[in-house]
Amino acid sequence: MRLIAENLGGERGGERLFSGLDFTVSPGEALLVTGPNGAGKSTLLRIIAGLLLQADGTLRLEGAPDAYEGLVAASHYLGHLNAMKPVLSINENLRFWQEFNGTGQHSIEEALEFVSLGDIGHLPFGYLSTGQKRRASIARLLISDRPVWLLDEPTAGLDKASELQFARLMQSHLNEGGIIIAATHLPLGLDGARELSLGAVV
Repeated sequence: MRLIAENLGGERGGERLFSGLDFTVSPGEALLVTGPNGAGKSTLLRIIAGLLLQADGTLRLEGAPDAYEGLVAASHYLGHLNAMKPVLSINENLRFWQEFNGTGQHSIEEALEFVSLGDIGHLPFGYLSTGQKRRASIARLLISDRPVWLLDEPTAGLDKASELQFARLMQSHLNEGGIIIAATHLPLGLDGARELSLGAVV
């Protein structure tokens, strides 16, 4: 399985942000997308996730397991927003995403234990602190099996202990043959991660 981008270009609001991007990410590899604000990091992730159309070029996932019909179906996207309804409990939100994305190796209870929220799954999502909301959203990555993780500033709002915990989860995903592409301003503590630097908007 390989995620391949060739001559990829992206726009936002009719303005060209990047062009001519070529990269390949193989199982067990992490690609960190860096650059100044406005360079197109989030746009690139949203294009890979199928939420935006690319302006140029091609994207494909070669050798994907039969369970996934292409790149979009094989991807988890964790954006700036946590994609959780504030009036629903953590458990109810995760149950929705599990039914939508499919059941994975970890139950909701196990996923919440991994992110140290095991005792508050009954609380409404809107009651949580910023860091707890992010950890609950990280749990969403664990309840359904998808080999490609697309992470936009994934450690935003996390304290140091939670950052280290998430680094272990990401490393475990890579060790199991997963792929991670992350837009970040900060190191994520991943062994051998490569960097794709996007320039300033021109």
